[in-house]
Amino acid sequence: MKKFLTKLFSPILNLFEDPDNQQEFNYSPSHRKILVVMGVLFLIISAVGLYFSLLINQMAGLLPVILFGGVGFLCLLVAGLGSDYAVSKIWRNRD
Repeated sequence: MKKFLTKLFSPILNLFEDPDNQQEFNYSPSHRKILVVMGVLFLIISAVGLYFSLLINQMAGLLPVILFGGVGFLCLLVAGLGSDYAVSKIWRNRD
């Protein structure tokens, strides 16, 4: 399943990959865990924003919902399917 999802989201994941695998990077497993936590938090913010936007019937509130949801999805995507280099590139941890 992971191979299928990696192939499906490869256009997004390729933006964070190193094509020649030549660059040095600083990676720690905690970076991936924090990225998952950040993704979940952004999705929670997006869900709460969607709830209140629909509750008061304001469609202008959907812009932050889309932005926070997109960032949360991207964080979870890179944390779950991305390589160690992709995670370090999200954090800008390069030597």
